[in-house]
Parts: sequence; structure tokens; C-alpha cells
Amino acid sequence: MVERQLRRRGIGDERVLAAMGEVPRELFVPEAQQRRAYADAALPIAAGQTISQPWIVAAICQALQLRGDERVLEVGSGSGYSTAVLSRLGAQVTGIERHEALVDTAREVLARLGVENARLLVGDGSRGLPDAAPFEAIAIHATAPAPPLTLLGQLADGGRLVVPLAGERADMLTVFQRQGDEFLREEIGPCRFVPLIGEEGFEPGTS
Repeated sequence: MVERQLRRRGIGDERVLAAMGEVPRELFVPEAQQRRAYADAALPIAAGQTISQPWIVAAICQALQLRGDERVLEVGSGSGYSTAVLSRLGAQVTGIERHEALVDTAREVLARLGVENARLLVGDGSRGLPDAAPFEAIAIHATAPAPPLTLLGQLADGGRLVVPLAGERADMLTVFQRQGDEFLREEIGPCRFVPLIGEEGFEPGTS
């Protein structure tokens, strides 16, 4: 996976490649999907959600440019797979997921792997976590209808936020870097995610 799907497709951050190689992806997918755990594709998990394809997870992590001392906010932690990867790249990771069943399962797997610098919360990730802000990095694993202003406001100066933004033909994985009151914007590439449901996302029932 690391050599064929990631390095050959432009993932060059060695810390990201090492983290992706260390986390056993098969632990984060249903038993029926475990034989496809390392396929270059998104896979279904519980609650009608998906675990992103490996390249997408790596691309988000690379775009965050983590050095190891950052506080990371993750919106839409899902299976907990990307949480485990991020835990190897940042100092502290807080994941927010609206499906309690996914959080319960992800907590068990993270505990099994001995991950101690990550916590998972149940809630509306589109609102972020204002009491714990600012964050040096924010990863959003669901498509937003527009740049998420509340989450951008919880970004530390110099920090980076990665989010898929909804488009007519495809979502566009986009990175924002905060510089004072301004945000530099760069597009990474087309992608496809489940919608961000919440106060500053889409209405429930959106597909």
C-alpha cells in the first residue's frame, strides 16, 4: 500500500508514509471487508458511513504538514483509522463523530493499539470544539457545503485546515492556512466524501 498507492501517487512526507505503514487498517473495517482493507478504495463501515481510501487519508495528513507538536482536531472520525494515523503525527488528537456506535467501536480499537494521545467525542463536528481551541491542525472527513467559518475560526495562526468542499461534479479536497485574519487557500484534488451533517453542514438526510 505505502509504495504502490501512496509514494507512487505523490505522497512524499516520510512521517506520513511511516504512520500509514504502522497502523493496521484491517482492524478498522468490518470483518466482511477485511480482505479488502488495503485496497485503493473507500469501504463501507457501520452507520452508513465509509472509511476513506488510503491515499485520501495520506493526502490529508500530508497537507496538514504536521511536525509532531500540534494539537489536532478531527471532524468525522468514523472508524478511528485516520485518528490512529494522526496520533502518530501530532501531539494530541481530538476526534468528533456524530454516530455514537462508531465512537464506541473506534475507542476499543484505539485502546487495543495502545493509542494514548487521542480522544473521541460524540457530537456535531461542524461546530468544532471552541473550549479547546485553537488547534494547529484541523482535518475534516466529510464534505462541507462551503468553507466552514466556525472551524476556520478555531484554527491557530499559521495552522492548516483540510476539508472537502462540495462541487457540481465532485468534491474538492482543499487546504486553508491561517495567516492572521486571512486564509490562504489551495486545492489538492477531486475526491468524494459523505456529507458533513450538522449546524454548519448539510441537513440530515443529505446524500
